[in-house]
Amino acid sequence: MPRRHPLAALLLVLLLAAACGSGREGAEEALITRDRPVEAIYNDAADALEAREYGRAVRLFDEVERQHPYSSWAVNAKLMAAYAEYMRNNYTEAIAALDRFIRLHPANPNIAYAYYLRALSYYEQIADVERDQRLTQQALAALTEVVNRFPDTPYGRDARLKIDLARDHLAGKEMVIGRWYQRRNLHLAALNRFRRVVEEFQTTNHVAEALHRMTECYLALGLTEEARRTAAVLGHNFPGSPWYQDSYALLVPGAEPAERDRPGWLSRWWAAIF
Repeated sequence: MPRRHPLAALLLVLLLAAACGSGREGAEEALITRDRPVEAIYNDAADALEAREYGRAVRLFDEVERQHPYSSWAVNAKLMAAYAEYMRNNYTEAIAALDRFIRLHPANPNIAYAYYLRALSYYEQIADVERDQRLTQQALAALTEVVNRFPDTPYGRDARLKIDLARDHLAGKEMVIGRWYQRRNLHLAALNRFRRVVEEFQTTNHVAEALHRMTECYLALGLTEEARRTAAVLGHNFPGSPWYQDSYALLVPGAEPAERDRPGWLSRWWAAIF
């Protein structure tokens, strides 16, 4: 997925301030920060974060927690260390840190942000539709939790948009599998995949094609009336769609399918959707 830098995280840094690391670097940070005031270590970590030195920021935030575990600085440092891990694409580490923060500090003023950042950490890992979609499902669950818990916050509003994209991705995966079955003449298996898109992902951009593919499968199975009913649903909901034109051509002798090579076809289809 393309990288989205959450503005809320930058605001959080300004509000809060101003080692996951191991080996030599971690030891050096511990030596440098020894006997220093907690606020000085924290501010150094915030400076490292602003300078995009995310590994050093994680180590310094961890030093805050290690040296001053019962301070309010330590609580904030846990969250900021998770954000630094997120920014350097260490999503597994970020999710683990955020799960711990949420478990230990459920009443923290920044708990909504913690849930949101956790959802983003899953969302950024969404793979193309040809691959396993387990992370897409986890992202969808985490984003839904943000919306349910914090519906009137900026995090909830942004999560709603990302939910639509995640659902579209899952629908796309169902279409890929359905087409694969259809190419191999496994029409019942394909039909189940396309029907799932129509029934469970009604707001996605894949529904028109799914209805057309269902029409094709019904015809291949000799179920002409089912094909006609499905094409009618397609025509009612997407009357200007080339998928409906294709379905109509399958059912009406002499009707022409959509001309996909004709200039402007894609733009007209896009306009029909939006």
